Amino acid sequence: MTFTIPIENGNGVKNAEADSQRTLYPYVTGTSVVAIKYKDGILMASDMGGSYGSTLRYKNIERMKAIGKHSLLGASGEISDFQEIMRYLDELILNDNMWDDGNSLGPKEVHNYLTRVMYNRRNKFNPLWNTLVLGGVKNGHKYLGMVSMIGVSFEDNHVATGFGNHLARPILRDEWREDLSFEDGVKLLEKCMRVLLYRDRSAINKLQIANITEECVTVSEPYSLKTFWGFSAFTNPS
Repeated sequence: MTFTIPIENGNGVKNAEADSQRTLYPYVTGTSVVAIKYKDGILMASDMGGSYGSTLRYKNIERMKAIGKHSLLGASGEISDFQEIMRYLDELILNDNMWDDGNSLGPKEVHNYLTRVMYNRRNKFNPLWNTLVLGGVKNGHKYLGMVSMIGVSFEDNHVATGFGNHLARPILRDEWREDLSFEDGVKLLEKCMRVLLYRDRSAINKLQIANITEECVTVSEPYSLKTFWGFSAFTNPS
């Protein structure tokens, strides 16, 4: 994208082209999102920290939002780009509701839409600096998928972004099972978030857990985990 700037050069006015500026590096970012399927739906967890570079500048940022009637979105990465994505989705859901035909977009459709948006922006060399987790339940079918900032997407029984992809996924591979109850699912997510709190400098001890079922979407009030810092690896790092 270019625009024209008039420049005085003594002999008159000439035109010069200046390139529009793009997000070259994320500024305020959120860290890991972890999500799992459980017996009745989808559970998703994230903390509420927003890092300005390496500084934990903000501690009250919600990074999980309900999308329409059937979907829940969580995001890591640049917070302003996440807000832009939410504007896209608000418009998408509004247009869908205007049809008033008794049908509504499900999580699979929203996931496919996000995949196209992220890949389109990547092809313009102007990516949205986020990794997205999209979960939902429609007509009894549980859906959980992820989209990277360059449009790579997949569906799985459990997903994690950021450091969670390295530290939480091994725990989920060992302990996740399809018939998890709500209580056991919450305990498993809290275990993952506790490990991330210990090992990820961008994580904070203030998290939310969201639950989506066939009936509704609920996001918990922020709360803190019980932690223990007396491990020998913490007291004697050498």
